[in-house]
This record gives sequence, structure tokens and C-alpha cells, in this order.
Amino acid sequence: MRVCARRRSRTLRLWLLIVFLSLHLLVVSLVLSIYHTSCELHSYPGIQTSISFSVQNASASTSTMTAAGSDTQEVEMDGTADDLAKLEALYSHPLYNLPTPPLPDVNPILRLSANEDDYDPILWNASAETHPPWLRFHLGISRWQMYQHKDPNLSALTQQMASHRIVSAVQKSGGTQLKLVMSFPNYGQTLFKPMKQERHEETNVNLYYFSDFERHNAEIAAFHLDKILGFRRVPPVVGRLVNVIKEIKDITTDHKLVTTFFTSPVGNACFYGQCSYYCSTEHAICGRPLKIEGSMAAMLPDLSLAPRRSWRSPWRRSYSRSKLAQWETDSNYCDSIKKTPPYDRGTRLVDLIDMSILDFLMSNMDRHHYETFEKFGNDTFLIHFDNGRAFGRHSNDEPSILAPLVQCCRVRRSTLLRLHLLSLQSYRMSDVMRASLSQDPLAVVAPLLTEQHLSALDRRLETVIQTIQDCLQQHQHHSDVIHDDIDFTRHLKNSARI
Repeated sequence: MRVCARRRSRTLRLWLLIVFLSLHLLVVSLVLSIYHTSCELHSYPGIQTSISFSVQNASASTSTMTAAGSDTQEVEMDGTADDLAKLEALYSHPLYNLPTPPLPDVNPILRLSANEDDYDPILWNASAETHPPWLRFHLGISRWQMYQHKDPNLSALTQQMASHRIVSAVQKSGGTQLKLVMSFPNYGQTLFKPMKQERHEETNVNLYYFSDFERHNAEIAAFHLDKILGFRRVPPVVGRLVNVIKEIKDITTDHKLVTTFFTSPVGNACFYGQCSYYCSTEHAICGRPLKIEGSMAAMLPDLSLAPRRSWRSPWRRSYSRSKLAQWETDSNYCDSIKKTPPYDRGTRLVDLIDMSILDFLMSNMDRHHYETFEKFGNDTFLIHFDNGRAFGRHSNDEPSILAPLVQCCRVRRSTLLRLHLLSLQSYRMSDVMRASLSQDPLAVVAPLLTEQHLSALDRRLETVIQTIQDCLQQHQHHSDVIHDDIDFTRHLKNSARI
């Protein structure tokens, strides 16, 4: 009996084990089946369609965005091409190719020796390819302009200033803000003004004109605007990125300048120099982390070779927070100026008014003095340099800058005709200015002037033209207002389009 009971118990356990194993295998198979189904979901037709549709939508969206970007880029490229075409057409216009007055000077501007007859004029020629560009620039300065229209040397000069190796950098003495004199291996020199504020930043409304920043992009833009106006009285200026350490600190012999270098908390190389305004750690010039933007202006001939005379502007501001200048209170101020040398004869008065038009267009209130080359006496152009405080505010126009034009009601005919030309859609000032500035090396970083500043040029141009129209209405004879510096009859047909 016991043996039979043990056999039945063993058989029962065996069946239980078989049932348990069978159930276990069933559960495992079910789990594997579910896992396999979840892994295979992506192969189902419905899901494939959904994924394919999503990819197609994403691809179509990308294509649309690319196409839109391409369209925008094409529009920008077309706009740039149109602006460049306007600039080329402007410089090809007869008003920019007028014959210059006969030059009584047979010798170059440079005083090369005590006796100017001791040198061979053939060897000292502005077109000689053996001379470096800076020397050709110096030799090309004439009585009436800083450089010739379409001067072939201009491109070589600006290219060297923008790329030539810098061998020396020292702080320029004098002035209110930091600037450096930089030298090149071919003995050329430039005046470097570093970037002090972003292009889009406007001058603080609470700052007086005499305590404003000097802007590197203003120096560059002033050169281009002066050229567009047909004056050609600003020395060539170009933008450049400079390495604070390798191209200033490591090569300078200015020991005082070296002591002002430091590293900012975020690791940027900085310096501040020594000057009357904005030379402190709070107003330091800092790289990002090593390079800084700046303007490079061609230096004029040394004063020992080409002496210059400094003239106090009759419309100089008081440079006081409370006192006004005489011209701001005397309505007949210009009558006395017209009787005072050198404004009582020649072109000096209309030269000064040309300069006031340039200053108004770029909103430069800081024109206290101007200079001329002594060699040419009183009958010569005014040098339009030191324009760093221009283009400070695009949202405000300063009518007082036009005081010489308003009070004297006198303007060159050639200047008036070019102003009218630049007011036309086919030669619009903002467009040709944009095109001209686009050729500067710093334009690849960001436009030298914002669109607001370019629009301000068009707005201010209208004001200048209207001011001249008001003068013409006030005077019975147009000859009282217009200084006829060109043979108008000869060029009437060429200028008829304006």
C-alpha cells in the first residue's frame, strides 16, 4: 500500500511539473510575441505612410525655407548690384568729370630741398610706379583736391593700409581721445582710431558735442561721403581689424602706452592710453578677444615737407555749456565775414559752405578749425579731416550746422548740381553711399552705417536743397547766391538730365 501511495505521489508531482513548465513556456511565448510586435510596428504600412508623409513635409519645409533664403539672398545681391551700378553711373556723370582749373604749380607739394629747382621733376612724379602708394598720394595732392577723380593709386593705397604689415604703433600726442600712428615697412604711416561703440548705438542725448565719442566708422563714412559729393578733400580712410597684442603692444616703443595694457575679466586684451577724454579702464579699448576694429587714415605729408596752416572757423561753436557763439546771436554775422580776409575774395567762403554741407549731412558739430596747405596760399581747398564725431545720431538733424549756408546764401554751382543729382532715384545718395561703403574691408563684419543713418542722409539732403531754394527766393538775382565755378553753358546739355 505504501509503495502504491509513493508511486501516485511521484506521478502527481511529475504532472504538476509538466503543467508548470507548459504554463511557463506559454507565458514566455506570449511575452516574446508582444515584444516582437512592438519592435515591428515601424514596418506596418500605416506607420510607414505616416513617417514618409512627415519626412516629405519636413523636406518640403526645408526646401521652402531654402528657396525663401535664396530669394532673399538674390534680392539682396540684386540690390547691391543696383547700388553699385548707380555708383558707377554717378562717377561717370559729366558733373564728376569736369575739367579742373589750370594749375599754376609746376612743382609737387612736397618741399624736397631748400631750393626746389634742385630735384628732377621726372623722378618725383605721382604716377611713377617705383614710388610706394603713400608717396604717390602725397605727390598727387594739388591746389584743388586731395586726389584725382578715379585716381588709379587710390585702390593700391587703401589696400596697403588695410593689409600691410604694421612695424610700429605709438600713441599720437594731443587731441582729446586715443589714436595711434602706425607705420609700415615701406615707410608709409596711417592714423588709427579704434572702435569705441557699436554701429547701431546712437550718441547719448545728454552728451555735449565736445565730449562725444570719436567713431571709427564715422571716419570711414566721411571719406566715402566726401568723395560722393565730388569734393575729394578728405584723406583716404579704410577699415581694418588689428591684433591688440601682436600689432600694438609687442611692437610699440611707447612705454607709457604699454603700461595701460591689461586683460579683462573675460580674457579680452585691452588698453586705454593717455588722453583728455575716455582714457581709463572704464573706457578701455578691448579686443574680441585679441582683434579690434579701427579706421586707418592716410597721413598727410610731414609738416617739414608740406607745411599747413590752421584756420579758426568763423562758425566755430563756443565749446561752453552755457555761452553761445556770436554767429548764433547775430543775424547779420555773415555780412562782416564777407568783408574779412580771406573770405572777402576767391573761393574761401564757398569752400567753407561746402564743408558745412558735408558736416550737416553727417551731423558733425565739431568743426572748430580747418587747415590748408601753405604752398597754395589762400586759393586752395580746405582739408576735411578729423570727422570722428560724425554720424552720432540718425534720429536728429542739427540745423545750426548749416548756419554758413543759411546766413550767407552762397553756394557753388557744381555743388548744387551734384546735390540735385544725388536726390534723384537713379543716383539716390543713400544707395550710392551704401554701395561705396560695401567696398570697405570692414563691411564683411557689418555695414559701416546702419540703414537709419543712410535714410538720414536722404532726409538731410532734402533740407540742404530746400535751404538753397529759400536763398534763391530771397535774392532777386541768382548770381548773388550761385558761385559759378563751371562753364554752365558748355555743360548744360550734359547736365540736363538733373
